[in-house]
Parts: sequence; C-alpha cells; structure tokens
Amino acid sequence: MSAVSPTGPVGREQVNVLIRRVDPEVPLPAYAHPGDAGADLRTTERCELRPGERAVLPTGVSISLPEGYAAFVHPRSGLAARCGVGLVNAPGTVDAGYRGEIKVIVVNLDPREPVRFERFDRIAQLVVQQVERVRFQEVAELPDSARAEGGFGSTGGHAAVDGESGTSGQAAVGGATGGNRYASVVSDREGQ
Repeated sequence: MSAVSPTGPVGREQVNVLIRRVDPEVPLPAYAHPGDAGADLRTTERCELRPGERAVLPTGVSISLPEGYAAFVHPRSGLAARCGVGLVNAPGTVDAGYRGEIKVIVVNLDPREPVRFERFDRIAQLVVQQVERVRFQEVAELPDSARAEGGFGSTGGHAAVDGESGTSGQAAVGGATGGNRYASVVSDREGQ
C-alpha cells in the first residue's frame, strides 16, 4: 500500500496512516471541520480527576506512520478553557516506529472543580507531520545570528519578563525563581 494518496487538500498529497482499533468500539480519529490540523482522539475509559490530579487515558487505537512522519498529541482548547484540562507532556510524540496504543496524560489544572471523562469523550487531538532526520555536526563555534543567545523572555512583551511584576525574574538567568515566583527545576536538578 502506498503511503501517499493523490486526493489531498489544495493540491497536496494525502498521507495514508494505518490504524488498528485496540478497543473495537472506539470511533476512529476524525477531523471535526474541513481544514482542521488535528484529528480528535477519544478515551476508552471513564475517569474522574480531582484538582491537581493526572491520569494516563487510553485512546483505543494504535497507528503505523510512514517513515519520515511523526504524530503529535496536542491538547484540546475547549477542554483547557472550560475545564482547565491540560496535557502533561504536550505535545506528546508518536514516533513512526511505535506500534503500541496511543495514551494521553491528562491533568486537571482547575483549583476547585473535579473533571469527569466518560467513555469516548474527546480528550486530545492528533496532528501528523513530516519530520526531518538530522545529522548533528559538532563545531567549535556557531555562526552569529541577530538573536544570538537571547531566550526565556528576551523579547519582552509580558509584565513578568519586563520587570513590571515586582518579581526578580531570576529563572531566566539561572536563579531559583521566575517572574511568577515558582521554583525552578534547575535548583532541584543541581541539588540546591
């Protein structure tokens, strides 16, 4: 079977992805609207998360991607806005060689309300993209660029990084806290 079909949108070839239902009743991932980048993934298990809790939810499907492609599991904006549901490792990466069931790590970020998932609720979206495999070439110096080493808020545009929040913003320069005063994983990693 060819990995590419000639019936893609706007002159682009459509990629064929082989899919197997681990749960025979689960609806296959589908695009809700024409032009959507992500196809909806559903959970096959009921689950209730109290504030701050997380769970690994099965989707009931496994896929085989063509070589040179990967699938990325993204959060659903509606769940984030209405319920405070996020994905712990967003986006999750499904490599071309992975054949196991796709599972989604969800977290309830709402400080007060629990979130309940029912069987076949839409929990995430799957975006399939072509990816490049690179060869890393070690050099003594990197070429100059306009940005250089500026990162972690170096372009400003937010009170926490512009120094208007009354906090130190030390995390961007190696300190223990950032503009929101949350602890940095740098201090934990270094045993401080």
